[in-house]
Amino acid sequence: MKHPDRPPTMQRLLAGLRDISKLGQISTLAQDERSTREYLHWEKLQRLPAPAGASHEDWWLALKLARSGVLRPVPLKDKQGHPFQFGVPETVQEELHQIDIGAGGAIGVPEPITNPQTKDRYLIRSLIEEAITSSQLEGAVTTRAVAKEMIRTGRPPRDTSEQMILNNFATMRRITELRGDVLTPQMVFDVHRLVTDKTLADPTAAGRLRRPDEHRVVGDDYGEVFHDPPPAGELPTRLEAMCEFANSKTPGFFIHPVVRAIILHFWLAYDHPFVDGNGRSARALFYWSMLHHGCWLFEYIPISNILRKAPIEYGRSFLYTESDDNDLTYFIVAQSKVIRKAISELHAYIDRKTAEVRELETHVRALNLFNHRQAEIIRHALKHPYQQYTIGSHQKSHGVVYQTARADLLDLATRGVLGQLKRGKQLIFTVPKDLSERLRKLEKKSRA
Repeated sequence: MKHPDRPPTMQRLLAGLRDISKLGQISTLAQDERSTREYLHWEKLQRLPAPAGASHEDWWLALKLARSGVLRPVPLKDKQGHPFQFGVPETVQEELHQIDIGAGGAIGVPEPITNPQTKDRYLIRSLIEEAITSSQLEGAVTTRAVAKEMIRTGRPPRDTSEQMILNNFATMRRITELRGDVLTPQMVFDVHRLVTDKTLADPTAAGRLRRPDEHRVVGDDYGEVFHDPPPAGELPTRLEAMCEFANSKTPGFFIHPVVRAIILHFWLAYDHPFVDGNGRSARALFYWSMLHHGCWLFEYIPISNILRKAPIEYGRSFLYTESDDNDLTYFIVAQSKVIRKAISELHAYIDRKTAEVRELETHVRALNLFNHRQAEIIRHALKHPYQQYTIGSHQKSHGVVYQTARADLLDLATRGVLGQLKRGKQLIFTVPKDLSERLRKLEKKSRA
């Protein structure tokens, strides 16, 4: 990733306008379909053919004039004291409408999410997925299979990457508990402490603001600096202002809850108040904001999975905002697309899993003899014949108490669906080679 080309300033654009009477004619260039379909930054616009009879500077001037009439300021300010501002173009309005339908109310919500018997499974899956991908965005290196095995079995992390993932999992669980609370600096510190537990070179840096001697910049491995955050001395005041914004105390006009959550995400990332863990903390606060404002389906939606697929676009949306008069609209456009894609992926995932279960049930009708948690283990076991299960892994996968998980597995072992052995003091449940045949026999016996 590289710095985007900085747009020409308004002073330069107006100075280059030879005939001021042409300003009205130039303003019509803002209606060009390419710039209404996409919120173009100068870097992209200058690489497109300019409208007939106009220059790229004319086109950009028309866009800046049109945008200036709708941009509204927020309390976040840059290091020079200039406010950040945002607009809600039609592309974002459409995304917000789809998000409202898919994440806020009951319309369009998949049945397995509202079904008390199955919703916990999707919640655990989402928390694990977000924990893994959010950590991978920050450099964690491990496979998904290993990370899932660690979380489900409860084994201790083997390295910093696994510790980051486990921390994120604990943080996401905590965020769901804090949804009803207002955001305070102490809550932000608590979230950061969870995110960075046992991963910092200086453990005392967890849960506190960076000091003046701990200045941090955002850059790459080659020394390129993309963001130089505000000085440490300003952070306490900026943190208070961020919490007031998050709690809807500022500014004095309505901001759509999704847009507010996106700006909160940007705000913490911009201020970069901690020595490390800023990105993970920012995404955690985004989740808190979405849940706090009633977008309850976000318990089940891992946005970092989408961000990880396009990390350059994620980073570029930050740079576009800073390089073009603090215009947050670039970040809002990018993040609203991410949110809508994440919702679509959740629906697609549930549709896929529902179809798998239905297909399996047509072949293995013996699943009707078990509760939904046991049926899920059987479904998984048929696809993973060498898998081993423990009471702890079953408990975490379904969010049930120890005794319920133990009863499920012992019942499966008693009925011959799973094998059982002891490793030290721990019970291990294995998949028989002839599992399909055993299920058919159980089904025949049940019909008889």
